[in-house]
Amino acid sequence: MSLLVLAVVVVAIGAWLYVSAGRQLRHKDALADYPGRPPAGRGTNWLLVGSDSRGALTPQQRRDLHVGNNEVRNTDTIMVLHYGDHGPSLVSLPRDSYVPIPGHGSRKINEAYADGGPQLLTRTVEQATGLRMEHYAEVNFLGFVQVVDALDGVRLCLDKPLRDEKSGADFAAGCRRMNGAQALAYVRARYTDPDGDLGRVKRQRQLLGAVADEMASPDVLLDPSRLQRVLHTSLAALTVDRGADMARVLDMGWSMKQIAGGGGTATTVPVVRPGVMVSGVGSVLQWNETGARRLFQALRADDRIPTSGDK
Repeated sequence: MSLLVLAVVVVAIGAWLYVSAGRQLRHKDALADYPGRPPAGRGTNWLLVGSDSRGALTPQQRRDLHVGNNEVRNTDTIMVLHYGDHGPSLVSLPRDSYVPIPGHGSRKINEAYADGGPQLLTRTVEQATGLRMEHYAEVNFLGFVQVVDALDGVRLCLDKPLRDEKSGADFAAGCRRMNGAQALAYVRARYTDPDGDLGRVKRQRQLLGAVADEMASPDVLLDPSRLQRVLHTSLAALTVDRGADMARVLDMGWSMKQIAGGGGTATTVPVVRPGVMVSGVGSVLQWNETGARRLFQALRADDRIPTSGDK
């Protein structure tokens, strides 16, 4: 009988949190139809974006988080999450990817957000990949830090030391629990990483997996007050497209959890080589056209994707 009562209480708490969360969910116009938009494929695609806007940060927060004082509106993280009949797939699009931005010529993909907000970024990704994005989710710097802190940090392991004065990263090799500011420094480091932007996207996926694991841990799920705090903080940090309700957000979160647990595939769009210099643009990453086409065709058909083993 006590187990039945416990089950009823857990279900009741879950239902209450679900309804409450739906009221807190924030939306923005991120998707728009336009001539030549890719048709829908099989499965569902999310564009996941980490915005590096400093506009909401105080001068002290900018110093503490090592994010500078300019109020730029680029994107620090760009990923495509796909799920359908097979296990979910997560594809990182490095921020220095050199692609056409409609109306602005070929530039780094992360500049599309600054040029025209989420709608132009979504259109840029759709036209570069040939995939239609059904949904969009965005988290900013401060929101990300607050989510990690609400979880009382996340555990991350480093194979080798990582130090980057610009991001604030200063970590010895080994495993440790990082708070929000440390986790942000960890994923933003790239200037001392020999793999540059490609190394950063691997750390981004590692951190997303750690956050997903922590959120799904019994310490969070079986503690109603802590679960409510984590949920409230996560929703405050998250903005989604107009058509994304709480059910779809939970689908997205569950897919991320599967990937973190090894039940899906994570990779980076294939590139020719890093550090290609383009006049007026700087150092960029050029995609391997053949490899990228195979990858995105597989996602469009909801097939298992080819990977380079960089999970």
